[in-house]
Amino acid sequence: MAGTADQYGAAGFGRGFAFVGRRHELDRLLNAVRRPPAVVMVEGDAGMGKSRLVKEATTILRSEGWRVVTGFCHPLREPLPYGPVVDALGKVGPWLPDTGLPPTAGALAPLLPDLADRLPPAPPEPGDPRAARHQLIRAVRTVLASIGRVVMVVEDLHWVDDTTRELLLLLARDLPEHFALVVTYRAEDLPPGTPVLGAAYRPPPGADGTVIRLSPLTGTDIADLAGIALGAQATPELCAVLHRRSEGLPLVAEEDLLTLRDQARRDVGELERAEVPSGLREAVTERLTSLSQAGAAVVDAAAVLAVPATEALLAEVAGLDGDTAAEALTEALRAAVLRETVTSRYAFRHVLAQQVAYRQILGPRRVRLHRRAIDELQTHDPLPLVQIAHHTLAVGDRQGWLDRTEQAAEQAVALGDTGTAGTLLQQILAQSGADTERRSRAALALARIVNFGIDYAATVRELRAVLADPRLPATTRGEIRMELGLTMLNIDRDPAGFRELEHAVDELATLPRKAVKAMIALALHDLDGAATQGWKWLGRAEQAVADGTDEASRMVVRNVRLLLMARDGDPAVWPLVDRLPRRGADGVVLRQAIFALYNLTLAAIQLGHDRRARALLLEVRDLADGVDGRPFECLVRSQELRVDHLVCRWAGLDGEYAALERAHPDMRQVEVDRLLYQGHRALAQGRHSRALDHFIAAAEHGGTSADSTMGIAAALTAVRLAQHDPRAAWAAAEPALSTLRGLGSWTRTFGLLPVAVEAALACGHRGAAERLVADAESGVRDRDAPASLAELELAQGLLLLRATGPTATTERVKAAEHFAEAQRRWQEIGRPYEVAKAAEHRGEALTCAEPEDAAGHLAEALGAYTDLGATGDAARCRHRLRELGVAAEGRRGRRGYGSELSPRELEVAELLSGGATNQDIAETLFLSPRTVEKHVARVLTKLGASRKDVHTALPDSGGDRSGGTPLQR
Repeated sequence: MAGTADQYGAAGFGRGFAFVGRRHELDRLLNAVRRPPAVVMVEGDAGMGKSRLVKEATTILRSEGWRVVTGFCHPLREPLPYGPVVDALGKVGPWLPDTGLPPTAGALAPLLPDLADRLPPAPPEPGDPRAARHQLIRAVRTVLASIGRVVMVVEDLHWVDDTTRELLLLLARDLPEHFALVVTYRAEDLPPGTPVLGAAYRPPPGADGTVIRLSPLTGTDIADLAGIALGAQATPELCAVLHRRSEGLPLVAEEDLLTLRDQARRDVGELERAEVPSGLREAVTERLTSLSQAGAAVVDAAAVLAVPATEALLAEVAGLDGDTAAEALTEALRAAVLRETVTSRYAFRHVLAQQVAYRQILGPRRVRLHRRAIDELQTHDPLPLVQIAHHTLAVGDRQGWLDRTEQAAEQAVALGDTGTAGTLLQQILAQSGADTERRSRAALALARIVNFGIDYAATVRELRAVLADPRLPATTRGEIRMELGLTMLNIDRDPAGFRELEHAVDELATLPRKAVKAMIALALHDLDGAATQGWKWLGRAEQAVADGTDEASRMVVRNVRLLLMARDGDPAVWPLVDRLPRRGADGVVLRQAIFALYNLTLAAIQLGHDRRARALLLEVRDLADGVDGRPFECLVRSQELRVDHLVCRWAGLDGEYAALERAHPDMRQVEVDRLLYQGHRALAQGRHSRALDHFIAAAEHGGTSADSTMGIAAALTAVRLAQHDPRAAWAAAEPALSTLRGLGSWTRTFGLLPVAVEAALACGHRGAAERLVADAESGVRDRDAPASLAELELAQGLLLLRATGPTATTERVKAAEHFAEAQRRWQEIGRPYEVAKAAEHRGEALTCAEPEDAAGHLAEALGAYTDLGATGDAARCRHRLRELGVAAEGRRGRRGYGSELSPRELEVAELLSGGATNQDIAETLFLSPRTVEKHVARVLTKLGASRKDVHTALPDSGGDRSGGTPLQR
């Protein structure tokens, strides 16, 4: 049975003091953890009792069967990738299962050598840092999920390095089912503008996210603390003095109580008369003065070292022999000045006490102690370079500190601890005395590190801060700016990244080969009229690599030429693609070929070569297995899901997108693709309001390619047309048409052409519609672009469908021929939803001239929509057939339906089951809102269900839900 704070609150844990004044906070922490998964953040000033609160909670949780692991962040931690998390996970060995641990857990083996025999073999290390991070987070989740109910505590997160913060952020985004993450931190010591888990943190859906902010103890709390410690000597006057001196800070009160209790001081009157503001400083100082000379020497050594240290290291720095040092250390422990950590190292009980002790050491002695620390630490293997650098700066050797800090950063990078490396490099850049060459090295190294971060805002902020340094050479700024631009494009899809790349090319004018990456990205830029410059940028890139020996760069440039050819609909490109190196190529060349094939897959989808796209995706997957395929996992999977969307394999697609987003939360394009899919499906189901919400959300994410931008515009135009708002539809389409014309090619129209023509005609802009069709017809002539040709046929049919005058009937027949050709083309491409739409248009065009054929085509569309689950589209077709007089066989006049649903009520019920609002239903079935209200009320009454339960109460009669009776005229 779970304990409560009241049951456990009187226990004297920690340093012998009772736990007081935190009953509410303890219960909040326990309640959050007991409802896993959970993230609990405990915030408070230094000495406020964060660690004590967590210790109380974990003691209770252990008694309930929870496993608890703890890691600590330190200001002078030596490089160790994800150090605090690795420290915590190193304690899980006894709880790991003997068998059945998934292979993904093996990624932790190199970081946990003591547990390597309990973990699966380590997989190959990915070449891409992002892939390595995702591999590691999967391993962490796997291990945590395998050991049952577990709490991971990470203390002092204000000192965390960036990579560990990002690992915790990824873990917090997708928590194991029975896991709770508890962190402590001081808000005032966080980097400016940086939340404790980074700006990208959001409490995960379904997980408890609790922030507990500790406030000072009350006078009553301090009196309780003193009464338990001192008994009858805790007079009201003394308790009042303790409260004033401590200002409610538990650490200060405890320091005073240690002096009164542990040193047998009984003259409390002196404490009562002490100056109120002295607080912690005087409490610690008073206890330090009671130490012997040797005890004080050990404490001074601990204050200078500033990290938990071994007895031997303390003895060397203090200048004491072994026995004397041991006695002195024992004295400091008994006086509660120092404490022993779990690793048999010794340190102050709190950083505030260490700071007080350090300030008590006079300057000359302090310098000698730092020099001794340097001498002793230089004998260690591996060298603790972070600590040596700290002591070097403390003795005033700034040049030596720069040297050591740069070495420490290089060591950290080599060990994979980019978080520590980033902190050290930023320290170098903050030094005004650093020479230009050193600043350039540090800036470039930092740019390469932060470019792999998952906190996009922090990455951009850091790169811009580096670029703001006027002392950097132009070429260094160019390289860093290029990383900034690529980060903006690849992570956030921010078009402003292209401007940064253009600037970078100018700064790298004397080193054009280094600017090739930027030139390639600019060659592929197809927004804001930039597509017309693509071939020019490609020419510059080809010139830059022409005389070089970098075969990989030359291959990248050649691959970009293939991509531009494909985008232009050049049929000559595909034989060249078939000749790209595959088997037998070295790793670098093969990776470039894989990237090329992936990018050509995107082009194939845009052009309407869906079968080729699927074949290319299979080939990319197969080839990636021969190298390190992890960097391609997200890219390939996202396009597989996109193809599934287009070919209407919609079953389970929501879950697949959700899984991909969890695995790759930093890939924003995945979210955009998911929103577009969900919006299109909602539109097909008649849920117009929901579809609009999805499309607007996708638009807010923006995009850096015509594919994304115009696809979103086409979707917004379509939903506005469905809502019978042609002006809003045209407003959505018109800006995107300018972008489409700016491509200089009409081979990729992204679904925009037919809906834009329909919107223009509905607004009375026939001239604009005609010009649009003429431009498209001219632009796609002799091009290999099946989707654009199908869209052109639809657009031409829509123009003819809206013809007026004596030839209107003849023009509508011609429109039907265009729709038939569009239907055939979409059938060849393999997109069933587009086939059904073309069939519906074809039937509509023939309603006057050939009504029986019209009914047949509309019935064909109805059947296809029904099979696809496009309930809104099916209801529209059914409504149109009814208008044409097509009724169920054998029906004679109007009949009563009793408790059964009428055909109209069935249509309304189907739309309700898909989540359509009353307004959506009115728009789809061309009914008044009042009529819809009546139908909805009757449906709910007959089904005996609430609105949200219609989808389960609605009987599935199969077919077109009209009772299976053949349609007749």
